[in-house]
Amino acid sequence: MKRNDLLFTIFIILFFLPFFLSPEVFEYYNSFNREHGMVMSFIKFALLATLGEVIGLRIKTGHYNTPGFGILPRAIVWGVLGLTIKLAFVIFTSGTLEFLTYMGMTNASAIFKAGFSPEKLFIAFCISVFMNTIYAPVMMTFHKITDTHILKTGGTIKGLFSPIDFRTIFVNLNWDVQWNFVFKKTIPFFWYPAHTITFLLPPDYQVLFAALLGIALGSILALA
Repeated sequence: MKRNDLLFTIFIILFFLPFFLSPEVFEYYNSFNREHGMVMSFIKFALLATLGEVIGLRIKTGHYNTPGFGILPRAIVWGVLGLTIKLAFVIFTSGTLEFLTYMGMTNASAIFKAGFSPEKLFIAFCISVFMNTIYAPVMMTFHKITDTHILKTGGTIKGLFSPIDFRTIFVNLNWDVQWNFVFKKTIPFFWYPAHTITFLLPPDYQVLFAALLGIALGSILALA
């Protein structure tokens, strides 16, 4: 292990250690999470999904940061995306339950609120499929556009808030990778099962688990 890898690992351990060692810190986190779900969604994705991108950069280049990479701008983008992800969780959970009820599963809401069962697993899978099929491609494409914009503007905060040339970036995206790998492979083979697990968790932990999956996303996109 290189020295930078050791320091990075120590930093991550020290950052998360208080949540495991101090009941007061963990209870404060739970309380704040319950009362300010959207704020915590921003913070979780800004920290954890950006961490995934940093790890992805390490895989690709051997460095945790490079000139123009723009860690802080990426964290801001991920925070905003975290708000939309929380929104998607609420909309697709409620919408899927309504749809399944409409289709004849009249006790869908009661099943979903109860303990684990094959029927609850089916409902969680349906939520994951609908969300990742309808919402995820839009989110992933927007994220790729903002990534490209950040790189083009030198990875600065000022550059992030400069006008984004959506048309040019969209046309010039590597659609071979975006379609054939990101959409066709990661969505059905990773995100469908991963978010099925997410929706089996208590609501207070769903966004946290989804943000942790952002670490996996950063590594997957690095390999792409």
